[in-house]
Amino acid sequence: MTDIYGITYDKLKAMLIEIGEKPSRADIILPAVYGEPPAALDSLPLKKETLEKLSGTFYTGELECIKVLTSETADKYLFGLGDGSSVESVLMKHEFGYNVCVSTQVGCNMGCAFCMSGRLKKRRDLTVSEMTEQLLAIRRISGKKITGISIMGIGEPLENLANVLDFIEIMMYPKGLDIGIKHITLSTCGIVPGIYELADSSTPVNLAISLHAPYDGLREKLMPVTHRYSISEVIGAARYYSEKNNRRITFEYVMLDGINDTDDCAQRLSELLHGMNCYVNLIRYNSNEGCDFRCSPHERIMGFYDVLKKNGTGVTMRRELGASVNAACGQLAARQASPL
Repeated sequence: MTDIYGITYDKLKAMLIEIGEKPSRADIILPAVYGEPPAALDSLPLKKETLEKLSGTFYTGELECIKVLTSETADKYLFGLGDGSSVESVLMKHEFGYNVCVSTQVGCNMGCAFCMSGRLKKRRDLTVSEMTEQLLAIRRISGKKITGISIMGIGEPLENLANVLDFIEIMMYPKGLDIGIKHITLSTCGIVPGIYELADSSTPVNLAISLHAPYDGLREKLMPVTHRYSISEVIGAARYYSEKNNRRITFEYVMLDGINDTDDCAQRLSELLHGMNCYVNLIRYNSNEGCDFRCSPHERIMGFYDVLKKNGTGVTMRRELGASVNAACGQLAARQASPL
């Protein structure tokens, strides 16, 4: 049996042919199962024989919602998986719509020093259906129409790229969820081969790269992945991505008090990104229990911001969402590992 929520349009057509059905049935099945509310497979307007084949081949999965924490700006969901693992998703509430932040792995092996997810060692990749069902469950529970997706929850998306690409294709299916490519953003800590592969794919979504330091020596202390891929390699891949797909790259930069927030860091960051179609997204650090890092004071953040602006580097400051519900990746799942 195959979870229907993990199958792309083209793969569904191929599977229908395998069971002796017309591939055009996909145009009936997918809009129905992704509808609001989703239709059960056995309720589709198809012949009894066809419904029997479908029910013997596919099922519609559903994640177990363990816990929901809500606030005015974000709701955080903890979902249980079939193997006893748990995964987090966040509904982010903006004036322009509702965006779901999706996880791609159970745990994460990137080990970023300031990130709670890094303490949740990777157990496995999420399946396509487990990613899709995060969004569907949030839509069902919240009653909100989802207008955008951020693939930047727990896990490194580019280490689960094949499944992520299928997930993106499912999200974009016009007769299903119909979320446009410009409304899907993928965040990576800088897996260089994956950036090139995503750039050459048929779904080059918006790319955000977690940089957090302007030179290797500092970044190695914060992000161990730098030992595998230097900043120059990451920037080279980002330039390729931007130029090939005419995409503006986002560089995420979490502000850590006394660590990466000096004027010198800002100056070096501007020089590093010179000439690229990009901008820097400054992020206030969301403190984690057991971490010694602190968020830079507001005055220091503004000083850093000013240096970038004066040097002609595009820069924004991320609106703080969900601090009251532990919306930073991994905080809720970490608590689930012990009593909540």
